[in-house]
Amino acid sequence: MSRVGKMPIAIPAGVDVAVKEDQISVKGTGGTLYLARNALVDVVSKDGSLNFKPANESREANAMSGTLRQLVNNMVVGVSKGFEKKLSLVGVGFKAQAQGAKLNLQVGYSHPVNIDMPEGITVSTPTPTEVVIKGADRQRVGQLAAEVRAVRPPEPYKGKGIRYATEKIVIKETKKK
Repeated sequence: MSRVGKMPIAIPAGVDVAVKEDQISVKGTGGTLYLARNALVDVVSKDGSLNFKPANESREANAMSGTLRQLVNNMVVGVSKGFEKKLSLVGVGFKAQAQGAKLNLQVGYSHPVNIDMPEGITVSTPTPTEVVIKGADRQRVGQLAAEVRAVRPPEPYKGKGIRYATEKIVIKETKKK
């Protein structure tokens, strides 16, 4: 059996988990998230924790029990604590500005780039060269951070561009004569 799938999920106070026939819903201070149930996994809720067991002995059921357990765990953590991604802008004149549900980027193009934030995701700019994306859904936060980074990915010769705060860019050596 999957090692991840064996671990139970402890449900913290203030988080409600409802297991129905077709979906699992997690409700907390960060919002409400939904996930479709899989027929290969049995979900058992008891004593403030969730357990996931494969419905049969197949490899697919074993793998799916670990996957579904981790997805539900991400939902529980998301509605209780939330997730965030930090991006930094490196380059002369590169700056970002958050205006409500929009992110305005000036990253060396002849025009500013405007990105609309979906519902449930907030963006802030503590400094003009930092962007912080927060939300309850881990997948949506990561996807949006990747889309913002794709506007101007870091280039390998000077390192200019939008990068994750923890990302290390390996700078290439220039050509020699």
